[in-house]
This record gives sequence, C-alpha cells and structure tokens, in this order.
Amino acid sequence: MNRFYYNNAFFRYVQLFGTGNRTLSHGFGIRTNSLFKSEFVRYTIPVIQRQIKETFLQALQFYPVTTLTGPRQSGKSTFLKDVLPDWNYVSLEDPNIREFCQTDPRGFLSSYPEHSIIDEVQRVPELFSYLQTQVDTSGGSGQYVLSGSQNFQLMKSISQSLAGRCAVLKLMPFSQKELQSAHLLAKNAHEYIYTGGYPRIYDKHIPPARYYADYFETYIQRDIRNLENIGDLLLFTRFIKLCAGRIGQLVNISSLANDCGISSTTATRWLSLLETSFIVYKLKPDFRNFTKRLTKSPKMYFTDTGLACYLLGLKNAEQLTSHYLRGNLFENAIINAFVYNEYNEGNEPDFFYWRDKAGLEIDLLKTCIAQDGKESVQAYEIKSGETMNLDYFSNMEKWAQLPGNTHNIKAVIYAGKERFNTKFGKVIPWDKIFF
Repeated sequence: MNRFYYNNAFFRYVQLFGTGNRTLSHGFGIRTNSLFKSEFVRYTIPVIQRQIKETFLQALQFYPVTTLTGPRQSGKSTFLKDVLPDWNYVSLEDPNIREFCQTDPRGFLSSYPEHSIIDEVQRVPELFSYLQTQVDTSGGSGQYVLSGSQNFQLMKSISQSLAGRCAVLKLMPFSQKELQSAHLLAKNAHEYIYTGGYPRIYDKHIPPARYYADYFETYIQRDIRNLENIGDLLLFTRFIKLCAGRIGQLVNISSLANDCGISSTTATRWLSLLETSFIVYKLKPDFRNFTKRLTKSPKMYFTDTGLACYLLGLKNAEQLTSHYLRGNLFENAIINAFVYNEYNEGNEPDFFYWRDKAGLEIDLLKTCIAQDGKESVQAYEIKSGETMNLDYFSNMEKWAQLPGNTHNIKAVIYAGKERFNTKFGKVIPWDKIFF
C-alpha cells in the first residue's frame, strides 16, 4: 500500500480534516497551541491504497502490456513501484537513458526485459514498434508496464504499434472513495473543492495555493513545451484562466478566442492541448432525445478543482462561500468523483448532461446496464447549498416524462449532511455518494 507522510504542519491538517479511526503508523510533528507556542507531538501516518489496484492487477493477467496514464503527479510512479516492487523500473525522463533508448532501442529492451516498468514512455515514440516485436516474440501476459502523462502522444503510439496487445488505464488524483477510506476526506465541501486530490498535497502537506503554483509552473514549462511550441506562454496562461472561469458552462470557442485575443483555430488547438494533458475534459449533451436537445455543445470541467481554484485566484477555502463560481466548482467536484470512480474500475466514463429548448437542465446522466440486460439511467441534480429543497427534483420529473425514460433513478446531491429518500428520489450528501 502507498504511504503518505506529513511534515510539521500535520497538526493544522488534523484541525482541518480530523483524524478519525485510521490504520496508522507513527511519526513526529510540531503542534501550535492557542498561545502560538510550538511543541513536538507524536502523530500517526495514514495509509492510502489506490482504488485502481485490483483493476490494474487484472489487466496484467490478460495483456502483455499494460499502460497507466493520467495527469502529471497523480501518483503513477509511486503506485507502480509499490504494487510491483520486484519489477525493473526505468524513466525516459532521464536524458541519458532517453538517449540510450533512442539510439539503440533493441539494446534498451535487452537491458530491460520482461517485468519492466518504462515511465514517461511517450518521450521515445519510436520504441513502440520494437516493443511490439519484443512482446510478440516472448508471448504471454504481464510483460511490460508503460506509464506517461501526455495522453495524445501515448495513445497515438499505442494505437499504431500495440493495438490489441495493451490495456490502457488512467490513474487520477485521489478519489473521494480513497480519501474517505483513509479518513482523509475534508470535513466540508469547500475544503474538498479547494484542496483538490493531488497526492503530494497529502504527502507533504503542502498548502494548496503553493502546490498548485508549482504544479502549474511545471506544467507550462515542461509539458506544454514538449507538446507544442507555443510562442506566447503568458497568452496561453491567460487562456487557461479564462477556461477556469467557464467551468460548468457550454464550450464556446468564439467567446474564448475573443476574450483571449486569439483566433478560433488557436483556441480549438489550445483547448485540445488542455484535454491531452488532463487539465480539462468535456461532458457531452444527451443525444437520445433529439427533438428536446438544445445544443450540440459539450460542457467544460477541470480534472482537479484545486487547480481550478488556484487559476481563479482563490487564496483559501472560505472564499468559496461567496464566490460567483461556487455552484459550478461544487458541480465540477461531484462530477469528478463519478469520473474518477469509473477510471478506477477500468471504464471510460459514459456520462452526459441534459438540457431542453426551454433551458431545463439536469447536471449529470449516467447509463447503467443491469445483470438482466435492461438499461436504466441515473439522473443527478447537483446543488451547492446545505439546505435541501424538493423543487430540486422538478427538472428530473419533467425529464422522466420523456419517451424512453421509464427506467430511471433520480437523486439530488447537495452540500448538506443528511441522507434520505423522498417520493421523487434520493437525497445524497456530497461526501456519501458511494457509501
């Protein structure tokens, strides 16, 4: 299991998040009391097991190559070293190793035969054709594990050389399930949104604003330069911040381009870059009721709400109380919980939103197939308030009357604490979605 250690700010973390009943080991930290005096205290270290572990181990049994991709710093390398401690590990981020791989790919694979983890493998695309020959010659499953954080380059190389030979999984930042299982989930929705889910925040207890500043700088200076030669990084930064201001809204390329002072072609390309590098993703509209559909435009969400808060200039979680995007960020965080859960189970998220010509909208639709083969749709309205109102079910009631919507489940997810059933559907607190 992965171990994440806290530094001397741990006591403040306990004040914010609590300790709960955990499986823990021991360590030391500094506690500041109400008189601002510091004293050393003995504390304990939470242990977090990644939810994707079982899915990953199953993939090793069925495929010669398993690829683990996901955002930078989502914990891929740590997870792989932890789950496969006896495997060889090599990273193509190292310039010397990368040069060896580029100049002598056969020699490289001879040095790293079966049971090897090759990290940042997208840095040497030409390796994939040699890897295909290697796994076909050796035969059998569980030969190589590949990892990388640049999804487009990685998937392009896999589709060209390893189609049918490779399972592809995505490891996202800590999911709500993972944080809750380790008793690390924030005590309120605002802290949950503001902190985000990147492991290093919990590992080193880095203040979120500091962590995301460093993360964003690394992303701009390394990932973006590797993906595309963007001449004006300041303008690209402005573009990303404009995207953060449009969380949960319909994607409008013309508006983004005009506000940023770039062409629509450039805006389209830059948005694709953000998707490729796991900064944003799109939620498609429901296409089943064509006559009721308002638009073909998807909505845009950020993969991690902590990064979005940083880009919006938030300095602390309390600012979310009155922020104009409070509802959008809460909606983003809840949809992320569903998205992460699907990825951890080895599935591609198959979610939609619904909006009709009158502007009636449902935030999230999830299609489910029962064991008897019958299809049902789970509809969720997401509300950032802590007080429940039965009117929140009104749009879902109207949606349920549409043809083909006879088998469905309706629920409201809100920032409150009480879970209960109504005659219209379920009411679920933000922190009890999967429990």
